[in-house]
Amino acid sequence: MKTDFSPQEKAPLSSLDVWEDDLLERYPEPETTAKAKEEFRNYDNPERDTVREFYRLNHTYQTYDFVQQKKADFLKFDRKEMPIWEAFNFLNTLVDDSDPDIELDQLQHLLQTSEAIRADGHPDWFVLTGLLHDMGKVLCLFGEPQWAVVGDTFPVGCKPSDKIVYPEFFDANPDSQDERYNTKYGVYEPNCGLDNVHLSWGHDEYLYHMMKDHMPESALYMMRYHSFYAQHREGAYDHLMDDHDREMFKWVKLFNPYDLYSKAPVPPNVKELKPYYEDLIAKYLPSTIKF
Repeated sequence: MKTDFSPQEKAPLSSLDVWEDDLLERYPEPETTAKAKEEFRNYDNPERDTVREFYRLNHTYQTYDFVQQKKADFLKFDRKEMPIWEAFNFLNTLVDDSDPDIELDQLQHLLQTSEAIRADGHPDWFVLTGLLHDMGKVLCLFGEPQWAVVGDTFPVGCKPSDKIVYPEFFDANPDSQDERYNTKYGVYEPNCGLDNVHLSWGHDEYLYHMMKDHMPESALYMMRYHSFYAQHREGAYDHLMDDHDREMFKWVKLFNPYDLYSKAPVPPNVKELKPYYEDLIAKYLPSTIKF
């Protein structure tokens, strides 16, 4: 398994926001006029070169063994221990000051999501989920490549669906030539349930394990599967889901529009909002979290 990635392989995107902007092109707000999927798949468009390279790396190196190794490494949570608000400050160091298109820091993006959820009257644990959902991106600050932090997630250990973005790049993945992993079910059983399925490594899975002893199950589904677009938008992996997954994915689908469409030009007032969120954090989470 390759471990010596060049700087260009670690960070093909100018910032993590490029992936999120690309999601908005693929899954625009329903009421807006958007590019057809056929136009999206115009791979010769030079504007998409960095996104293509990002997914080429993601689909090539996210193997079953890679995911197991990352879980064994990062789920020890032995890198840092800090209060949540300190973690937000840590996360804010991801902002690329050289990128003129990035005007909001990471915390402001998270607050926009949580405030949109709160404005719609959802339970406070749902609001907190909006605030926390991207905290796993601190993986980048621990030296992880962008493609092992963000990106659409998908099951490893079985044949990838052609509904996953840029499916042709899976041809270079070693698992595609391994008979253990290259069939419809691979190492899994039909309708085995997603808790028995290993998804590609990234901020979703990392945050789920960080929060699984503290947050309600509905919140944990949102955290763990909010980037699993091949399923919650394309329905590509029903054959691995059980009835409980199908019921809980109602929450994932409810959360997704807040994740994609809550960005607004006016930044939230962090100073005014901080007391509310500090109380909310204290209600559900311990005083410090291990990363």
